[in-house]
Amino acid sequence: MSKMAEEKAAAVGGLGGAGAADAAQQQQLAAGEAAAARVRPVETLLRAAPLGLCVAAMTVMLRNQQSNEYGAVAYSDLGGFKYLVYANGLCAAYSLVSAFYTAVPRPATVSRSWLVFLLDQVFTYLILAAGAAAAELLYLAYNGDKEVTWSEACGVFGSFCRQARTSVAITFGTVLCFILLSLISSYRLFSAYEAPPSSALGSKGVEIAAYPR
Repeated sequence: MSKMAEEKAAAVGGLGGAGAADAAQQQQLAAGEAAAARVRPVETLLRAAPLGLCVAAMTVMLRNQQSNEYGAVAYSDLGGFKYLVYANGLCAAYSLVSAFYTAVPRPATVSRSWLVFLLDQVFTYLILAAGAAAAELLYLAYNGDKEVTWSEACGVFGSFCRQARTSVAITFGTVLCFILLSLISSYRLFSAYEAPPSSALGSKGVEIAAYPR
C-alpha cells in the first residue's frame, strides 16, 4: 500500500509541476507580447525607412547617364550598377511587405520569428553585396588599375561618377537599416530559447572528456 501511495503522490506532484511550468510559460509569452506591442511602432518605422532609401538610390542610378565628345555611358553598361538597381528594387518591396507585417498585431510564434529572421538575413546580405560591388566599380572608375592598364574614367565622365557615388552612399544607408533589423529579429528569435537548467549538467558540473594518448 505504501508503494502505491508513493506512486500516486509522485504522479500528483508531477502534474502540479507541469501545471506550474505551463503557467510560467504563459506568463512569459504574455510578457513577450506586451514588450512586442511597445516596440512595434518603432520597428514598423524602422522597416519602412529602407523603402524610401531604396527608391531614392534606385531612382538616382536609373537616371544616371552622360554623353560628351568622348562618348556616352549609362548605368546599364555596367553589371555592378544594374545589380544595385535590382537589389534596391527587391529590398524596397520587402521593406514594404515587412512593415505591413510588423504593423499588424499577431501572436508571436517561433516559426514566425524564424521566418522574419531568415528573410532579414537574406536581404541584408543582398543589399550589402550590391553596395560592395558598386563601390568597387566606383573605385576603379576613379583610380583605374595599372596592373591591367585600366585608366580612370571619372575625369571624363564626372557627372556620371558623382551620381553613382550618391546612389552607392544611399545604398549603404539602407545596409545600416537592414543590419539593425537583423539584430532586432535575431534578438527576438533567440530570446525565445531558454538556457538549459544547471541541474541538466549533473551534480558534478561539466565533465571534460579525456582522450587516450
